[in-house]
Amino acid sequence: MKTNSGAKKRFKVTGSGKIVHKQAGKRHNLGKKSQTRIRDLRKGAVLSEGHSASILKHKMPYNR
Repeated sequence: MKTNSGAKKRFKVTGSGKIVHKQAGKRHNLGKKSQTRIRDLRKGAVLSEGHSASILKHKMPYNR
């Protein structure tokens, strides 16, 4: 079974097994967003338990 190439570019598994991803909303229309909001969007976000279980099982089977 192959690892999904789109998933390996978008998600990273931490040492504790959580999945981190980039946040959406930082591509365009940045003029109307506050600097605080733009700064906060730089940080990665942790995927929820349910989503991370399905991502690991189906898209990234070797990163458990």
